Amino acid sequence: MDELQKYSWHMTESFGLDKKIDRYKGVRPISLYSWDLECIVDTIDTVLSDAKEYPDQEDEGYLRLQELFIHLKSIYKNTYER
Repeated sequence: MDELQKYSWHMTESFGLDKKIDRYKGVRPISLYSWDLECIVDTIDTVLSDAKEYPDQEDEGYLRLQELFIHLKSIYKNTYER
């Protein structure tokens, strides 16, 4: 979650999602609308594709964000693309 919170500023046009991600502490489940999840997946995809953000693709932060990307993309696909 720390890695995602670094890039929440990419979500500023998403009706408060950036603040929701910034404030999230991992204590209880987070509720997201389909468009929130889509925004998060798109943001992570953009960040992972930017060599300036992660020049080393073996970096622990990159690997964790990539795992989150795969997981969230799977959830989105299984939930909304039937």
